[in-house]
Amino acid sequence: MTSRTSQSQFDRSRFFRSAVKKILIVLVSIFVLSLLTFFMARLAPGDPLVSYYGDRVERMSMEERQHAIERLGLDGPIIEQYGDWLKAALQGDFGMSFKYKQDVMTVISGRLLNTLLLGGLGFVLVFAFALLLAVLCAYREGSPLDRIICKVGTVTSCIPEFWLSLVLILLFSVTWHLLPSSGAYALGQEGSIASRAEHLILPLTVVVLSHLWYYAYMLRNRLLDETGEEYVMLARAKGLSRRAVMWKHCVRNLIPTMIAIMAISIGHILGGTYIVEMVFSYPGIGTLSFESAKFHDYNMLMVLVLITGIIVIVGNMLGESLSERIDRRMGEDPAHLMNAGEDPAKEVSGHA
Repeated sequence: MTSRTSQSQFDRSRFFRSAVKKILIVLVSIFVLSLLTFFMARLAPGDPLVSYYGDRVERMSMEERQHAIERLGLDGPIIEQYGDWLKAALQGDFGMSFKYKQDVMTVISGRLLNTLLLGGLGFVLVFAFALLLAVLCAYREGSPLDRIICKVGTVTSCIPEFWLSLVLILLFSVTWHLLPSSGAYALGQEGSIASRAEHLILPLTVVVLSHLWYYAYMLRNRLLDETGEEYVMLARAKGLSRRAVMWKHCVRNLIPTMIAIMAISIGHILGGTYIVEMVFSYPGIGTLSFESAKFHDYNMLMVLVLITGIIVIVGNMLGESLSERIDRRMGEDPAHLMNAGEDPAKEVSGHA
C-alpha cells in the first residue's frame, strides 16, 4: 500500500514538472517569436504610413508626416516600441489595424472562422483518407492497385498548391462554370450553408490533394513494418483473418504514430491552407497575413503571426502529451511507438 502511494505521488510530481516545463517552453517560444516578428517587420523596407493614409502620404509636408508617425507610435526606438506593444498586448490591447482602421481583433474575428473551417476540414479529411489509403495499400502490398496508388500519389504530392489551384479554377470555374473561383460565400449569402459549402469545394480539394499522399505514404510504411511483426504471423496461424488482424491489431498499434504525425503536421497543413486562401481570394487568416505583410500593417501582422505560432506550438505540445499518455514509453524511446498497446499475440492465444 505504501509502495503504491509513493508511486502515485511520484507520478503526480513527474506530471507537474513536465507540465510546468512545457508551459515555460510555450511562453518562451511565443516571446521569442513576437520579438523576432516585431523587429523584422520594422526593419523591412517600405512605408507603413501608406497602409494607413494611402496616396495622401505623397502630398504630406514634413511636419504632417512627423505628426502621422508620432500618432501611429512609430517615432521611438524599435526596442521602446516593442516594449510599448508588449505592455499593451498583455492588457489585451493589440492596437488598431493600419489598413482597416479597426481594432485588430475585430478584423481577425471576422476571418478566423473561415480559416478554421477550411483548415480544420482539410486536416480531418487528409488523415481520414490517408489512413484508408495506407490500409488499402498495405493490405494489397505489391499488387497493381498498390503500385498505381503509389505512383499517382507521388505525382499529386509533387504538384505545387498554387498551380493545382489555378488548374482547378481554369477547369471548374472558367471553362465549365460549375463552381465559384473565389470568396467564402456568394454576395448577400453569408449565412447560407449551401453557399459556403459550394465555395469550399475547390480550395478544400486542393488542401486535401496536396497533403494526402505525403502522410498516407508515412502511414503505409509504418503499417507495413507493423504487419511484419511476429504477433501478426502468430495471429494468422491461430486462424484470424488478414482483415481482422489488420484493423483490430495493426491499425490500433499505428494510432500513437498517427497522433504524433498529426501533431507535427499542423504547421504544414496550416501553411498550405494559407497559400490556398491567397490563390482563391478566400477571406481567411492566410489572405489577411499576406495583406498585412504587403501593406506593413504591423499590429495586424504581429497578432496573426502569434496566432499561427501558438496554434503550431500548442498543437505539437498537445500531440506529444496525448502520445505519451497512450504509450508511456514514447518519452524514453520513440522507437517504441510502433509497439503501443496490448500485445495482440497474447489476445490471440487467449482466444485459442
